Parts: sequence; structure tokens; C-alpha cells
Amino acid sequence: MNSDLLTDAARQAVLLGLETTGPVLLVILVVGLVVGTLQAATQIQDQSVGFVVRVLAVVLALVVLLPWMLDRLAVYSTDLFERIPSMI
Repeated sequence: MNSDLLTDAARQAVLLGLETTGPVLLVILVVGLVVGTLQAATQIQDQSVGFVVRVLAVVLALVVLLPWMLDRLAVYSTDLFERIPSMI
């Protein structure tokens, strides 16, 4: 078993995780900043407003990005299964 192959597979898994979760986390960040700014400007201090808006933004982002995310995960899984014999 070659440790370079295992290290490369682990590195690709971490990068894929960052690549697939990054856009959703970016949406949460931007929506949180916008909602926080609007709440500060209007002095609305209800925490449920920001929570509901962020949840809706995440659901919308997942609806838009989920096909792409699943495609990336399927490509990685297929590649990993094809490389398993060379890892053993």
C-alpha cells in the first residue's frame, strides 16, 4: 500500500468537502451580514427574523447548488472506487 496514494485521496476528499460546502457557507455569511446590517439600521432586535431569513437562503442555495454538489461527489466517489485496487 502506497502512502502517497492514501494521502492524495485524503487531500482530494478534504478539498472536495471545502469546494462543496464553500458556496453554501458564503451564502450564509453574506445573508447574515445583510440581515444584521438591516436589523441594526432599523433597530429590529428579534433574533427569529435573522434566523428565518438565513434558513430560507440556505434552502434556496441548496436547491440551486445540490445538483452540482451531487455531481462532484459522484465523480469523486467513482474515481476513488476505480483507484482502490491500486491502493491495496
